[in-house]
Amino acid sequence: QQQQQQQQTHRTGPPSASADDKEKENLRPSQTFNHHTSSSSHSTDHSSTSSSSSSSFKHLTTTLPTSSSASNQPKELEGYVGFANLPNQIYRKSVKRGFEFNLMVVGESGLGKSTLVNTLFLCEMYSADNPGPSLRPKKTTQVDTSKILLKENGVQLQLTIVDTPGFGDQVDNTNCWDPIIDYIDTQFDTYLNCESRINRRRLSDNRIHCCLYFLQPTGHGLKPLDVEFMKRLHTKVNIIPVIGKADTLTSDECAAFKKQILKELADNKIQIYEFPELDEEEDKTNKQHKSRVPLAVIGSNTVIEVNGKKLRGRQYPWGIVEVENLQHNDFICLRNMVIRTHMQDLKDVTNNVHYENFRCRKLAQVTSAGDAKQLKSAKNPLVQFEEEKQEHMNKMKKMEAEMEQVFEMKVKEKKQKLKDQESDLEKKNEMFRKTLEDQSRDLEEKRKQFDKERNSWEEQQRSYEEQQKRNALDTSKTMDAKKKKEKKSLF
Repeated sequence: QQQQQQQQTHRTGPPSASADDKEKENLRPSQTFNHHTSSSSHSTDHSSTSSSSSSSFKHLTTTLPTSSSASNQPKELEGYVGFANLPNQIYRKSVKRGFEFNLMVVGESGLGKSTLVNTLFLCEMYSADNPGPSLRPKKTTQVDTSKILLKENGVQLQLTIVDTPGFGDQVDNTNCWDPIIDYIDTQFDTYLNCESRINRRRLSDNRIHCCLYFLQPTGHGLKPLDVEFMKRLHTKVNIIPVIGKADTLTSDECAAFKKQILKELADNKIQIYEFPELDEEEDKTNKQHKSRVPLAVIGSNTVIEVNGKKLRGRQYPWGIVEVENLQHNDFICLRNMVIRTHMQDLKDVTNNVHYENFRCRKLAQVTSAGDAKQLKSAKNPLVQFEEEKQEHMNKMKKMEAEMEQVFEMKVKEKKQKLKDQESDLEKKNEMFRKTLEDQSRDLEEKRKQFDKERNSWEEQQRSYEEQQKRNALDTSKTMDAKKKKEKKSLF
């Protein structure tokens, strides 16, 4: 066989590159399979005539896998290498560095935002000494940030709570979401600038990872303010709608309210945060929790003792509402999904989706501005000046036309308002006139009735006086008659 192989090699010459590559591919899995360390097994030189190389080649070719799919199968190691300890290394490093989570709560005052935050993290973020932003005197729409360091089983969490006091509490809530949007964009911009620096070791993450938007438990669907806010922020942050103070709704009202909210979200094409699927063991519980979105929650800082068991709840005359009871509210779903199972996914979605979208828009603006500057620099300065002048004139004309339109629109609105006020005044005047006429008519009738009663009383008084006079005359006559009789009797 060796002689035949040598003769065939001398006749045909060295094999082609494709055959050589195929032979290398066939040799590699056999080496991994048999752990053969002979130098001849790693050689692909077909011109060798030694018996050791031919025997090694024969040994290797006999252990080649029969199909190509066998090379893709995982290989079991004979001993312990140590790379299975890599997750432990990452765990130790992550625990040493600690974790960060930034939570924003948005909603009108009085919906239990501060109480829910205290209940969610089992800490006194807000207390009597440090009241929540909604309890402070100033109620203008602003952004308030509070930080606290939490520690659980050796794991540290830097928690940042971003509250928005004054949101939706004004008579005119136009553009009340602008401070919130500016804050989110500012944090994205700050993170982008930190990434662009030379030294990026201390890269603090202040981006908003989750936004809990509190809805009033009206039972009638979303308000226009809720729709407009979520439309403007659903592409910038992970929004989780939450129904505050859900103990004011019955079970049927709460279920109908949730369906109405989901329907209106779909009609307005608002994308809220979708909780991803988990492992098979936790998938059933996760699906049950996902089916309860939007979550109807109750918060309480009061610990109540019931049948020897202490629990957080709210005491009412008709009973106790337990915070950690799925039959009463969805607080456990919110805590498990936001903190226990999906906190890292919220951070990943913020980084990979919302922040990347902001980064692409920002860099696209910079690139387009740079291209425009290059095109302008290549033109003649006089031509460029004329174009800029013409562009400026066009802008001024456009602004003037817009200002005229706005002025005319405001004048029309003012005239319409004055007309409405005039019509209202006329209606009020007519109403007052009718009321005055009715009152004068009633007064005239009462006066006539009074005159009639007075006349009748005067007649009665006159008749009574005449009767008194007659009685007096009669008594005087009788007295005179008695005196005459007494005189006659004396004489």
